[in-house]
Amino acid sequence: MDFVDALWTAVGAGLILMMLADVFHTLLYPHGSGPVCRTIMRAFWLLTRSFRGRAGTLSAPVSLVAVIAAWTGLAILGWALLYLPHLPGGFVYGEGVPQQGDFAEAVYISMGSLSTVGYGEIVAGPPLLRLLAGLQSITGFALLTATVSWLLQLFPALTRRRTLAHQLNLMREAGGQEGIAGLDPTHSAALIESLARSVATVSVDLSSLRESYYFREVEQRSSLAATVAYAQDLSSEAKLSDNTELRFAGRMLHASLDDLAAVLRGKFGHSGETSSAVFDSYALHHRHRQEHARTGH
Repeated sequence: MDFVDALWTAVGAGLILMMLADVFHTLLYPHGSGPVCRTIMRAFWLLTRSFRGRAGTLSAPVSLVAVIAAWTGLAILGWALLYLPHLPGGFVYGEGVPQQGDFAEAVYISMGSLSTVGYGEIVAGPPLLRLLAGLQSITGFALLTATVSWLLQLFPALTRRRTLAHQLNLMREAGGQEGIAGLDPTHSAALIESLARSVATVSVDLSSLRESYYFREVEQRSSLAATVAYAQDLSSEAKLSDNTELRFAGRMLHASLDDLAAVLRGKFGHSGETSSAVFDSYALHHRHRQEHARTGH
């Protein structure tokens, strides 16, 4: 193996390691995301910030497809570069199959191995190459399984966030001007505690599934960014109550909202020294608050 072949091998191994590390940090490591995934998600988010209506909601789904495509592309390209120095001598060709031995053929072999649907007309000869091809097939199956699991975890998290937003809207509409003051304090405390648990769950979802942040809602009723301020109002009202249970529930909700603001500040770069300022920035980024509203807050 000459210097060029060794270089291709090193580059290929680096691409494979990059893919594996990114998948690990995104799908298996709690409270993290890989640099490839994070860069793609944020790039699509920034590119579609100016889009209005339902066009803006396509950013996150399209970026998910782009992330999966990037992982697949890194795997195909990395293994192709590992195979390239050994073409065509290191592979056994079926009768009538032309021996090209170029990069396109290396990509073809890599795609067949990764998808586990190789046609068998070109197979690895030496034991080490056969081992690499088998390892790539296992990696392809694992990547498919991991991405499906990722999607199955992501969409329930989005449902929980949308449910919380709907719940806040329903409470605001049902409470009217009186708010929770017109309810029995014990019943109000139970409602506030339920909201605190839901907010805490959303905080965990955003920490462990950062990709869920980039899903933008068109309707305010479904957007936590547009409704979280009402949760602060409920917390403030509950903390001023004469009822001990209701005051405690208000403090619980206040603490859970502070935790949510800390996640938004620490992991997504929202500015603001107070939770209210962070939530204003959150609403602005998700296009549920105008710029002058935030600066005048």
